[in-house]
Amino acid sequence: MDILAGILIPFIGTMCGSAMVFLMKNKINGRLEKLLPGFASGVMLAAAIWSLIMPAIGMSENMAVYTWFPAAAGFLAGIIFLVCLDNAVPHLRLDNDKPEGPAMQIKKSTMLALTVTFHNIPEGMAVGVALAGALSPDTGITMASALTLATGIAIQNFPEGAIISMPLENDGMPKIKSFVYGTISGIVEPAGAIITILLTGLVVPVLPYLLAFAAGAMFYVVVEELIPEAQSDGSFNIGTIGVALGFVVMMVLDVAF
Repeated sequence: MDILAGILIPFIGTMCGSAMVFLMKNKINGRLEKLLPGFASGVMLAAAIWSLIMPAIGMSENMAVYTWFPAAAGFLAGIIFLVCLDNAVPHLRLDNDKPEGPAMQIKKSTMLALTVTFHNIPEGMAVGVALAGALSPDTGITMASALTLATGIAIQNFPEGAIISMPLENDGMPKIKSFVYGTISGIVEPAGAIITILLTGLVVPVLPYLLAFAAGAMFYVVVEELIPEAQSDGSFNIGTIGVALGFVVMMVLDVAF
C-alpha cells in the first residue's frame, strides 16, 4: 500500500488542482496567480536539497569516489537533460504567447499541457528513485522519507494543476476538457515512478547519481520556468513570498517526518 500511495499521491495533487476549474467561477486573482508558481518553486527547491541531494551525498561516503562527485555529476546531467528536452519538445510558457522548441502546428492548449508535463518529468523521476531506494537495503532512504517527498510534490502539483486548467477555461475551453488537460499533464509522474521501481535492481547501484539527476532537473524547471513566471509582471515580492512559503513547508515536512 505504501508503494501505491507513493506512486499516486503526486498525481492526485495534480488532479485536485485541476479540479479547481469547477470550483472557481472567475479568473485566478493576479497576486495569487504569481504566488502559486513561487510556492511550487520553493517546494521543489527544498525537495531537491533535503530529499535528493543530501541523501545522494550521504550514500556517496561509502563509494570509491570523491564524496561530492556523484551529486555534482548527477546534478549537472539533470540540467543538461532538461536543456535538451526543452529544445526538443514544443511548449508554451503560461506567461508568454510565443512557443518554444521546434516549430510545429500544435494548438495552444496542447502546448500548455506539454509544458506542465515537461515540468512533471523530473518530479516523477524523483519519486520513483526515492521509492526504489526505500525498497532496497542499506540505501539510507526510508519509506517515510519517500512518502514525504511524494507528499511535497503533490502539494506543489496542486497549484500547478490549477495554473494549467483555469487559464484554458478562461480562454473558452469547456470546464471538463480543461480539467482533463490539467489532469493528463500529471500522468507522467506515476508512469515514471512505476518504470523506476521495476528497474530497482539496476537503479540502486547508481542511486546517488540518479537522486542528484532528479534534483538537477527540478532546479532547471524552477529557474527556467517557474520563478520567471512568478515574476513576469514585476510582482517580485509576491513571487518571492511564495518561494519562501513553499520552501519552509517542504523543509518542515522533510525534517519532521
